Amino acid sequence: MSVPQRRRGVTILDVAARAGVSKSVVSLVLRGTGYVSAEKRTAVERAARELGYRPNAAARTLVESRSRTVGVVLHDMRNPWFVPAVEGLNAGLAERGLQMLMGDFGLDARSGGSLVRRLLEMNIEGLVLVGTLPESPELEEAVGQVPAVVLGAPAGPTPAVTVVSNDDVAGALLVVEHLVGLGHRKIVHVGAGGTAVGTARRRGYEQAMLAAGLADHVRVVEGGLTEEGGHRAGLELLAAADRPTAVFGVNDVTALGVLSAAEERGLAVPEDLSVAGYDDTPVTHLRRIGLTSVDNAGRAAGARAAALLAARLEPGAPRPADELLPPALVARRSTGPPSLGGRGRVLHP
Repeated sequence: MSVPQRRRGVTILDVAARAGVSKSVVSLVLRGTGYVSAEKRTAVERAARELGYRPNAAARTLVESRSRTVGVVLHDMRNPWFVPAVEGLNAGLAERGLQMLMGDFGLDARSGGSLVRRLLEMNIEGLVLVGTLPESPELEEAVGQVPAVVLGAPAGPTPAVTVVSNDDVAGALLVVEHLVGLGHRKIVHVGAGGTAVGTARRRGYEQAMLAAGLADHVRVVEGGLTEEGGHRAGLELLAAADRPTAVFGVNDVTALGVLSAAEERGLAVPEDLSVAGYDDTPVTHLRRIGLTSVDNAGRAAGARAAALLAARLEPGAPRPADELLPPALVARRSTGPPSLGGRGRVLHP
């Protein structure tokens, strides 16, 4: 039985022959460099289109000594905040002729892989670390080899890495001020101790409570960054005789867990309990949920990270300064004035 022959790909020589020009002219047109007459440029573009020519990325890397590729390492792909952040990052990189290679650091570590090492072997030009990644000698070594930017976390593996994030302290202040403005006093924070994001948001909560004269009502319950943790903390809080009238979750996923706990306890939101989150992830927009949250400028932060990394790739470019983008509160149906004891329907659409 004969083995089918692999079809030969269209080469730059084929394009040159079809366009009636030299190989060097085709190369100039495809790279967008040098001077080529409008007539020859049109002929090359037409020939490439007719032949279905696709540039060989590996060959281009050898010729230009550039891969035009950026490695993107996520902490956990399941985190919904990453969606707008990565969209902004991808758009910003594409505008500058760069492309992404993306992977999940946690998933790779659990499978015994070495994501960062493989990215470096692919000749990436830079790294974007998305979210708060665990301490890792591999990451520290990698950011010493290529320019790097941290997106959406308060700090990077080393001080050499530029950070682009939102101001978590300011965002937490906005949540508490909103709830106090509605008339709430017994406001509890479901936090995530041990994480940089959790520490910053707790600090904002405590500062705002003190500024509002509510020092006696400051209370933080650890729930972590998961729905399960928020649910567990919510059940504990809502079972108490002196339950809070409002709960501020460290992120949207945690706040969703609190909402589930409220429903199980037969409490209506916001009539019996106001709930707010942080990150303004897509799920908060659903009408049945309508979660009040903080828009932490994820898409803008991603675009800004792309711009700073692209600038850092220029020869001799200095380390860009860290940037904190201002957050904004988005009030929805999950928060309202405290009830005097009445019980309404639970999360009706």
